[in-house]
Amino acid sequence: MRYDLIIRHARFFDGLGGASRIADVAVKDGKVAEISESGLGAVEAEREIDATGQWLTPGFIDLHTHYDAEMIVAPSLSESVRHGVTTCFIGSCSISMIFSEPEDASDIFTRVESIPREYVLPILREKKTWSDAAGYVAFLKQHPFGPNIASYMGHSDLRTAVLGLGRAVDGKVTPSEAEMKKMETLLQEGIDLGLLGMSSMTNPWDKVDGDRYRSSALPSVYAHWREYRRLHKLLRDNDSILQSAPNLTTKINALFFLVTSASLWFRRALRTTLITLMDPKSDPWLSRLAAAGANFFNRCFGADFRWQALPSPFKVYSDGIDFIVFEEFPTGEMALHLEEDLKRNELFGDQSYRDAFKRDYRKRFGGRVWHRDFGDAWVVDCPDASVVGKSIADVARERNQHEVDTFLDLIIDHGRGLRWRTVIANHRDEIVRKNIAEPCALIGFSDAGAHLRNMAFYNFPLHVLQHSLQANPALTPEKAVWRCSGEIAEWFGIEAGTLRVGDRADMVIIDPIALQKADLEVYAEASFDELGGLQRMVNRNDDVVKATIINGQLAWDGSQYHSELGKRTGFGRFLPRTQHAQ
Repeated sequence: MRYDLIIRHARFFDGLGGASRIADVAVKDGKVAEISESGLGAVEAEREIDATGQWLTPGFIDLHTHYDAEMIVAPSLSESVRHGVTTCFIGSCSISMIFSEPEDASDIFTRVESIPREYVLPILREKKTWSDAAGYVAFLKQHPFGPNIASYMGHSDLRTAVLGLGRAVDGKVTPSEAEMKKMETLLQEGIDLGLLGMSSMTNPWDKVDGDRYRSSALPSVYAHWREYRRLHKLLRDNDSILQSAPNLTTKINALFFLVTSASLWFRRALRTTLITLMDPKSDPWLSRLAAAGANFFNRCFGADFRWQALPSPFKVYSDGIDFIVFEEFPTGEMALHLEEDLKRNELFGDQSYRDAFKRDYRKRFGGRVWHRDFGDAWVVDCPDASVVGKSIADVARERNQHEVDTFLDLIIDHGRGLRWRTVIANHRDEIVRKNIAEPCALIGFSDAGAHLRNMAFYNFPLHVLQHSLQANPALTPEKAVWRCSGEIAEWFGIEAGTLRVGDRADMVIIDPIALQKADLEVYAEASFDELGGLQRMVNRNDDVVKATIINGQLAWDGSQYHSELGKRTGFGRFLPRTQHAQ
């Protein structure tokens, strides 16, 4: 037999957590055709790769992206592919682009995910030809993707399509029985077509864009628990997935999600995954408590609950005040409500506003993600070179000002030209190690495709693998690979994440020596040509990932993306969710 591809002499990981070994792997027609520890000898192939000294792993799965808009106009999603990701989930956090009309879909997406509305809305008006799950799945099946794609149905999207956006963001509106049945029908149709389930949102900080209902919370936030219960029951009955986020203002409703997931010995558990298991500076006890609570409910009450865990420092950047953490408190929300810089500057110069901002800034209790410490906010770029490299608190001391006054003055003077960074969470390596080893965790939450100027976690699987090579690792390399591939695929019920004969040939070749030495947090930017040349934050670790193979085709070779090598443009496929084994 002549194979399409042979990878020789690799350290082979099957994605099931079993012992790795040296083996040759042959691929034919997009599938793993043979795995041989004794070698494949003189067998011929269209392409051979000598992987001596390198790892061959299943392709990694990114279980939390917001590629919903990007995948329409730039479907290669090459920033993920170049880091070994071969499957991406879209439709997270209640904001899929399935049911709603283009303007509504844009408005519930762009402000939350920090992607310019002036680009997204024209894309949807031109390209969105579907308004139901059948049309969307048909689009996914024929679109030329780089990685494989699986998708949730977003509750905000669903609610908007049935109620209209105005009624969907009105807290006084309760869906009628006919409207509830319509939502259930649309949700069931999507489940039957292989969509993962439903994503929702209960955190009120995420806001609607546009000029019609600007600064309303996402539609999903306005739903009452009786609405959620009906939709959750449908998910439970179909053994489908619920993805959501707790209310970060109170954090209390995380307990309701645990109870919702639990079988309580009389019903099927609801597969529930929430964002996110991180170690925030603002609440240093939170991640360990969250993990303990989830493990307890899974063990004692029959829950099937997983936190999505980020395995790297949560380092973020901001151009001026344009970052979602400022939605946490009233004065930040007031600023982000205003689109014009002139109006913002008038607001920033008002003394009563500054006094209110200082009160919000000093507040140390209640829900928050940002630690609100300008001593831990470092200027990385500014037209005034004298402030670059200093913290905003340092600049304030030099000016004999309160740090809030200095921050607002810098924005008035330089607007988005003031670029600064901070680490919000995952600053303690020992806690990150514990979190990524938790049985209640799924490794993910890259947010790829969103917050393009704020953060980049496309390389999150490499962080997990790098942890496994450090002294006293929380995970062996085999377990680290499993956590980024086979474990996720099995829990979600998709055909991916493992390398056995007959499996889809989604594979990654990793240089472990380069991985061990790599600086995975190095800053990089790249032009996003499809969004008018916007400079987006990216990761660049091309010396680590030597090849990404998707459905048996070489998509990335460590230096370039091979779109021309496919039998069609693109390599990925729509991955339906299969019924989970009971």
